Amino acid sequence: MNNSQSVEALFKPFEMGNLKLSNRIILAPMTRNFSPNGVPGEDVAAYYRRRAENGVGLIVTEGTFINHPDVASEVPAWQEDVPHLYGEEALNGWTKVVDGVHEAGGKIFSQMWHMGARGNVNDYSKQEISELVEAFVQAAVNAKKVGFDGIEIMAAHGFLIDQFFWEKTNSRNDEYGGDIVKRARFASEVIAACRRAVGPEFPIVLRISQWKYDAYTAKLVETPEQLKRFLTPLVDAGVDIFHASLRRFWEPAFEGSELNLSGWIKKLTGKPTITVGSVGLDADFLDFFNTGEEANGKANKMGDLIERLEREEFDLVAVGRALLADPDWVNKIRDGRTEELLPFTREAIETLY
Repeated sequence: MNNSQSVEALFKPFEMGNLKLSNRIILAPMTRNFSPNGVPGEDVAAYYRRRAENGVGLIVTEGTFINHPDVASEVPAWQEDVPHLYGEEALNGWTKVVDGVHEAGGKIFSQMWHMGARGNVNDYSKQEISELVEAFVQAAVNAKKVGFDGIEIMAAHGFLIDQFFWEKTNSRNDEYGGDIVKRARFASEVIAACRRAVGPEFPIVLRISQWKYDAYTAKLVETPEQLKRFLTPLVDAGVDIFHASLRRFWEPAFEGSELNLSGWIKKLTGKPTITVGSVGLDADFLDFFNTGEEANGKANKMGDLIERLEREEFDLVAVGRALLADPDWVNKIRDGRTEELLPFTREAIETLY
């Protein structure tokens, strides 16, 4: 991003129904593991409030566990320190988080998460699938009751819903398996049931991805035509906004077009979309974890991002690690103080800045 380029597109208000955001910048959902026994405390509330105070248009929380027996993997931190979206103590904790964000003038969505610890979905019975849907519904109801401004359903990265989507983890031969439309049925049922429970005005975001946490080159769909078939039942079920998770926002989704996945989803559905993927950093997160090298705080690729936003390829921009390391990132970008941006380091993962 050169000094003369305007960042105005990032700071235009966004409106969709009752949702009104002051700008287009979203705090991306990032697992923090700072909620002992599933309860977010004062440090978590302060972490989110700081982002709202410093100009983030919308906060999407870290993944919060729904109430289901196999929601978590066997890694101890996942079981003990990931926040819950159920239980009186955890919900009281989230009420304080939400109140703090609202007092600072911000908006906040809860991301509802089931890790899919079994690793595949072939052995879920119809009764168990109904119970899974109900667990998502109860989480959505809890989110609305607590005061969240909307919800995001986690359906990316190889977790439960994505396991239904992907043919390598779903080889069912009933109505929940087969072609891409049948593999989308479980997600559609979750979305539709949540929509009925929270009403027509409460925003529902769906986060999807091609890649998986253990298969970076995986693809759900290979062409725009397949993508349209995949998206249609999800739109019909009640998705308001799609959040397409990418490793690098600038990479095209399909050959023959520069559009990234968010751009294609918006083109095919007309729904607002969120882009994400190494925004404001010089390396993607997998490079960081594989090499241990720090990602600098320079505004690399920001010019490309702003040009895409100006031509309305997507509507909103989620920022992850850059905001995790620097709560004041938004203001520094707005004011042109890019030389003051703080680098993302391993300490940022281990600290609630």
